Amino acid sequence: MAPVKPRYRRPVLEEMRIRSLGVIDDAVVELSPGFTAVTGETGAGKTMVVTSLGLLLGGRADPALVRIGAKAAVVEGRIVLRPDSPAALRAEEAGAELDDGVLLISRTVSAEGRSRAHVGGRSVPVGLLGELADELIAVHGQTDQQGLLRPARQRQALDRYAGDAVAVPLEKYAGAYRRLRAVAVELDTLTTRARERAQEADLLRFGLDEVAAVEPLPGEDAELAAEAERLGHAESLASAAQVAHAALAGNPEDPEGIDANTLVAGAHRALESVRSHDPVLGALAERIGELGILLTDVAGELAGYADDLDADPLRLAAVEERRAALTQLTRKYGDSIDSVLQWAQQGSARLLELDGDDGRIADLTAERDGLREELSLLAQALTDARGEAAERFASAVTAELASLAMPHARVTIDIRQTEDAEGVEVGGRPVAYGPSGADEVELLLAPHPGAQPRPIAKGASGGELSRVMLAVEVVFAGSDPVPTYLFDEVDAGVGGKAAVEVGRRLAKLAKSAQVVVVTHLPQVAAFADRQLLVEKTVDGSVTRSGVTVLEGEDRIRELSRMLAGQEDSQTARAHAEELLDAARADA
Repeated sequence: MAPVKPRYRRPVLEEMRIRSLGVIDDAVVELSPGFTAVTGETGAGKTMVVTSLGLLLGGRADPALVRIGAKAAVVEGRIVLRPDSPAALRAEEAGAELDDGVLLISRTVSAEGRSRAHVGGRSVPVGLLGELADELIAVHGQTDQQGLLRPARQRQALDRYAGDAVAVPLEKYAGAYRRLRAVAVELDTLTTRARERAQEADLLRFGLDEVAAVEPLPGEDAELAAEAERLGHAESLASAAQVAHAALAGNPEDPEGIDANTLVAGAHRALESVRSHDPVLGALAERIGELGILLTDVAGELAGYADDLDADPLRLAAVEERRAALTQLTRKYGDSIDSVLQWAQQGSARLLELDGDDGRIADLTAERDGLREELSLLAQALTDARGEAAERFASAVTAELASLAMPHARVTIDIRQTEDAEGVEVGGRPVAYGPSGADEVELLLAPHPGAQPRPIAKGASGGELSRVMLAVEVVFAGSDPVPTYLFDEVDAGVGGKAAVEVGRRLAKLAKSAQVVVVTHLPQVAAFADRQLLVEKTVDGSVTRSGVTVLEGEDRIRELSRMLAGQEDSQTARAHAEELLDAARADA
């Protein structure tokens, strides 16, 4: 299956390859982007097309489906997707790769019952196929119904059918709902954690009081540490300064002693007398002169240092006491006094926030009540808009059913709200509410006069259900996002004019979506853009050549067989040609 570039406005299932599944040995099913009809003799394997698609959708893997003698059954599908479509994004999120806009999916079922799934070359959980199926395909068959039978999907489809009448209030409702949820979460946090927050506030107050009592200054701990070190060694520091001063400037008590200043001065005088004879020696004399000035300055500073050095033990005790107080703070609130001051600043801001919780709770409570009132009005507006759209929809589907051999069937839509004591008031009743409003939407069917309306999955049986879903899908056409529909035996129990109407409506649906129909009625098959014939070989299997695209004379022969059971009947041929001409004219 060579990949092709995307060329459709919507996702399209272009091809399936089926191997060792039921009566099918190896066959390729090429589908039209419009309306594809699958026909063939009873028991030829037409329903294996539905079964194969079900496996690609993540359906239950039954090892009994594996062809006798084969190790495993394999179904592969090729879907053309837009790169920005939800299905493509979900597949890529799971690690799959698209090849020029084509997504390859496969499902393998072993004879022992093991099942594997691959999407875009990557092994994935089978559940991912089901997720993709929700975005891609709706199946309506005798025993397998998906898509619009789910109430949530019914509400979404009704909302799209209603258009702006629902979309406008729904957008306002969704914004108010999101804000209400955020307010409710914050309010719950504030109220349920009141005790923890009170304890946090008490601890902060205690710590801030401790810091305030000490009144530390930035960098004070480092300055006091240096002062304590100096005071603790005052005597040795003073002695060292005096000895150094004497070495530089001399000792008055020892007039004969030699000091550094005297020696440097002698060196300077010796060079000064001859510096004019050599510039190099003159430069050295200048440097020695500078050295003498520097020695004099250092000697003066040493004398001042020794005189100013404080050796008061009372001051040392005061410094150590202050350092102990600061250490108590750094042990609890930071590595240094600067860190302690930063903690105090942050703690003060947090305490203001905690002390303001009562006011915040009051504000949030008022906002929550206001949002609930607003949601009540918006929810009622949604209910009213949906009710008006539901009446139009029900009338349209009922009219469709009348043309599909169900003249007495009536479809209605039940819009109801589930009561919830904690919910929003809608119509004077507290109801549960969600991101799409307070409404639960369900399609109901009364198949004949006097019958009680029941959910469509329970109000019809067999082919009737497929026809009901066809009517629903036709009315929803264009508003429902599912791009591919599969109908199995949608024409069961139908014939004559009603069969023509079934074909006409399938063709109408195919103008906005891909439609695949397994049918035994020529009136339906004649409306298809592509007709596939499923044939068995003499050994009872369907091989690669057993699923063929019918065109021209071959299609007329198959329609003739479907009409009269005889491919070469002139009357049947004439009728087949008439059906094709009528279908083309209707298009």
